[in-house]
Amino acid sequence: MRKKKDPTHPPAIQGRLRIGPAGWSYPDWSGFVYPPRRSKSFHEATFLAQFFDTIEINTSFYQPIRPDHAAAWIQQVAANPSFLFTAKLWQRFTHEPTATTEDERSVRAGFDVLREVGKLGAVLLQFPFSFHRSPETIAHLSALLKRFADYPLVVELRHSSWQTQDTLDFLREHNAGFCNIDQPIIGNSVTPSAQSTSPTGYVRFHGRRYDTWFSDDPKLPAHERYNYLYSLEELTPWVSRIQEVKKHTRDIYVVTNNHYQGKGVVNALQLISILKGTKLKVPDGLRQHYPQLEEIASEMPAAPTLFPLVLPIRKKSKGSTS
Repeated sequence: MRKKKDPTHPPAIQGRLRIGPAGWSYPDWSGFVYPPRRSKSFHEATFLAQFFDTIEINTSFYQPIRPDHAAAWIQQVAANPSFLFTAKLWQRFTHEPTATTEDERSVRAGFDVLREVGKLGAVLLQFPFSFHRSPETIAHLSALLKRFADYPLVVELRHSSWQTQDTLDFLREHNAGFCNIDQPIIGNSVTPSAQSTSPTGYVRFHGRRYDTWFSDDPKLPAHERYNYLYSLEELTPWVSRIQEVKKHTRDIYVVTNNHYQGKGVVNALQLISILKGTKLKVPDGLRQHYPQLEEIASEMPAAPTLFPLVLPIRKKSKGSTS
C-alpha cells in the first residue's frame, strides 16, 4: 500500500549540506581567523574556502555586487570545487520602498556572474523585525518573489506574525525557502524551527545577545550585537533541526552570523564536525583563542598554542638513560 504524500514537506531527497560564516571582511578577524601578517596575494575568501564550502556574501545587502568583484571571488575560491556562495539581496528591496528598475539591473549584474558559472547557491531576502505580516507586506513580498523568481530564493522573517502555516504555504507557492533562525527571543520574535518550503534549505545563527539585539545606544559598537559564542549545549538542538531540514531539501546552507572575533567561524567548524562526525582542519590562529577547537582539530597546530596539549608521559624502558 502506497504511503500518502505529506503535503507539508517536499519529498525527502537528502540534500548537500554546506556550512560557513556570514561575510569575510572584518578587521577584528585579523589575528583571530586570519594571520596577523599576510602576503600581498592573501585573500580572505581563498583562506576560508580551505575550511568551508560556503560563505554568505553580506556586502550585497548594502550595495549591489560589482561584476568584476564577483568574477574575482570565483577565482579566489576555485581551489574548492564544492564551494558555493550565497548572497543577501540589497536592502533597498527589503527595507526601503524605493527600488527601481535600474537598481534591479545592478543587483542582477553581480548575481548573474556567480550564477553563470554555478557558484550562486541562494539569494537571501532578509527582512527586519518591524516587517510584520499584513496584506500590504504580503503583497510586497509576493512582488519581490516574482521579480527575482529565476534565482533560488530564501526568505528570512523575524517577527512571529509570519510563523504560521499560511506563510509556509505562501512560500511553497512561490518556490521560496524559509530561513530558520536562531536569535534572541524577545517579545514577538520568531522562535527556532526546522521548516523547508523549497529545494533550498537555510539556517542562520545570529547569536543570543539579549542586551544588545534591539539596542539603540549610539555609543554601542555595531559588532556587539553579534559578539556571542554558542556553547555545544546550545548548538545540540540545532543539529537535529538541521538534519530535519536536510531530509527535505536539495541543498541546505547553514550560516553563522555571530561574527565578532571569529566566533561564528568557531561555531561553524563545530557544526561541521558534529554533523559530519569527523575531525577537521582548523585555522591555527583561531585555535589559540578558542581552546575548544582542539577537540575537533585533525592536525597538530603549526605553532605552539596558548593552551598547549598535555602529552602522555612515556614510561622508561629497561636500560634507558633518558
